[in-house]
Amino acid sequence: MKRGNWRSSGRDRHRHHNQSQWRSRHRSAQDEQEYSSDSAAGDASSSSASSSAPELPGFYFDPEKNRYFRLLPGHNNCNPLTKEGLQKKEEEKKRSALLAEDDGPRKKAPRTGLNSTLLLQKRHLGLLPPSSYSRLIHEVKVSGMQRHRLEVQSSNSTSPNTDNFHLIVADSACERVFTVNDVSHGGCKYGIMNFHGCRKDSLSVEMCDNLYFTNRKVNSVCWASVTHTDSHVLLCLVGISQTPGCVSLLPASLFSNFNPDQPGMLCSFKISTAWSCAWCLNPQADKTFSTGLSRRVIVTDAVTGHRATYLAGSDVLAQQFALRAPVLFNGCRSGEIFSIDLRQRDRGRSHGWKTSHFFQDSAITSVQLLQDENYLLAADMLGKIKLWDIRVKRSVKQYEGHHNEYAYLPIHVNEPEGLLLAVGQDCYTRLWSLHDRRLLRTIPSPHPAGKDSIPNVVFSSQLGGSRGLPGLLMAVHHDLYYYSYNKDYQKGLTLEGQC
Repeated sequence: MKRGNWRSSGRDRHRHHNQSQWRSRHRSAQDEQEYSSDSAAGDASSSSASSSAPELPGFYFDPEKNRYFRLLPGHNNCNPLTKEGLQKKEEEKKRSALLAEDDGPRKKAPRTGLNSTLLLQKRHLGLLPPSSYSRLIHEVKVSGMQRHRLEVQSSNSTSPNTDNFHLIVADSACERVFTVNDVSHGGCKYGIMNFHGCRKDSLSVEMCDNLYFTNRKVNSVCWASVTHTDSHVLLCLVGISQTPGCVSLLPASLFSNFNPDQPGMLCSFKISTAWSCAWCLNPQADKTFSTGLSRRVIVTDAVTGHRATYLAGSDVLAQQFALRAPVLFNGCRSGEIFSIDLRQRDRGRSHGWKTSHFFQDSAITSVQLLQDENYLLAADMLGKIKLWDIRVKRSVKQYEGHHNEYAYLPIHVNEPEGLLLAVGQDCYTRLWSLHDRRLLRTIPSPHPAGKDSIPNVVFSSQLGGSRGLPGLLMAVHHDLYYYSYNKDYQKGLTLEGQC
């Protein structure tokens, strides 16, 4: 009896203990819910709450309202408060603050104590070589560029541009910019913008009247020199439904307000969906262009139509021809970078025709050769930008700060000015010193960041041609912006050394 009573009392104590734990946990959960809906403790001030508030799993602390809010999964439409939404809100708050700072009259110098007056004094004293002076003065100017919105002029002024920019690509002299816009009802429209008014120290942009429309997406664009320099534009069009992809070679004279009678050579090549394209300027492969496809490269003679096919191990996302020799450099989704010498005849299934190849850690989105064609810049989908010495197949420099996770983003090199530019997936435009990898400036987008609002940029010290203005052209959404070297640009004052 005593043993039975002892067991019974033990079970009772055990049951009582479990009930107490359950009530304790239940009260704790209720307390957390009540805490999430009420104000924080009165003895904690709002200034210190944001820094001292403990993190609670499943809750978010709002320092402005000084209280906790419950977080639910992002797919629950009843509660819009998600981690993704909060992160986007923080990023937009940061962008707005940086944009306000960037619009201020004073910018942060890229190097301590560096200014135009000091550089000019060193140049007069012979302490600074002309090449170094030119590079450093560009660094000073880009750090102080001011943003101005441009109105794109057109003969049909009653219908302003309302279609988002998809691509903008300048010709070799930066006299014209080829534009591709996404049309709201599907497909694309494309045309050419011309610059005017540079002699008055002001930049105006005129869009050609005869825009072309297509119901297919444009994957890649480059300028082509068929009859003369930059006489044509090469476009890679994606196939739809029963219509296969193609590559179109359009004369630039088509996109003119003068409606010439002789538009020039106009042709289309049936090539399945191409990721990239490049035009060869070397005389040994005159009027030749390449297209990068899935696991192969096609090199085509634009006059005869003759093709040569090279097999690749992955999708070819980026291409560029060398100038001194008919050598094509390719960047692949696998991270491989390889070159093809068009003079070699071994085009079999073996990869013996690869004159060089090396790897980065992610898909290559852009390749750019320097004037010394022993060096090549490559960007990938991990946000890495590396300078490669092709002779030893080794990375010699890396430019930090670029942001990319999966987007097909180009890089831009302006070697005479010593600058490297890239627009990240976070919609920030970054400029580096090509010489020493220093990040010179980070420009926030004028529009909220998004997958469909990554800016497209063109930079030149001569926007509009030999007598053009220096600065950065940025297209985002359906707006066009000009970042001017000249602080008195809006006043129309002419500075020495400009148009």
